[in-house]
Amino acid sequence: MSIIFPVIGYLMGAIPFGLVISKMAGVDVRTQGSRNIGATNVNRVLGKKLGFVTLVCDCLKGLLPMYAATLFLPESATKELLIAVTGVMAVVGHMFSVYLKFRGGKGVATGLGVFLFLSPPAIALSLVVFVLTVALTGFVSAGSLLASGLIPLWCYLLGASNTTIAAAAGVALLIWLKHHENINRLLRGQEKNWKKDKEKSHEGNRG
Repeated sequence: MSIIFPVIGYLMGAIPFGLVISKMAGVDVRTQGSRNIGATNVNRVLGKKLGFVTLVCDCLKGLLPMYAATLFLPESATKELLIAVTGVMAVVGHMFSVYLKFRGGKGVATGLGVFLFLSPPAIALSLVVFVLTVALTGFVSAGSLLASGLIPLWCYLLGASNTTIAAAAGVALLIWLKHHENINRLLRGQEKNWKKDKEKSHEGNRG
């Protein structure tokens, strides 16, 4: 029984909703934009509506397995740990999907679902960090990295359990590792900039 929910977490997390949604729209999102299956690229390629649907679906596949584990796992000394592992495995599934030959997305939206379960107040704090970072710098990746990286700190400051802090730190580390290319591009000044892209679009429209 103890291993079932982490396995369910992985298998649910591995469902590539971004790819499924894009194919239903007649596009393979892996061939356009950043070629990522996550909500950000779906938004870029197919628009805000389908990007939002992907975001919600990817978020739920992190949150729902943990909620199910809370409901159905018997009370025990290891229950909290098993719930946390279930969430971490959902993120692993998204990043290394068995349905996509162990390839996948970068885990931000699925991580968001896990973080929402672990500590909604921490998410509220990091949401402010994300919005401010993207507004000031124009880099969505920088906002995602800062927001996710601070979640374990917020959990600690909010008095969360060691298990919750460890799970949050594990998910944040996975997200950072999956963003290694973005980090390299940020350091080289080559990362896509939302503000500059918007300005170019306006200039093109005026032209």
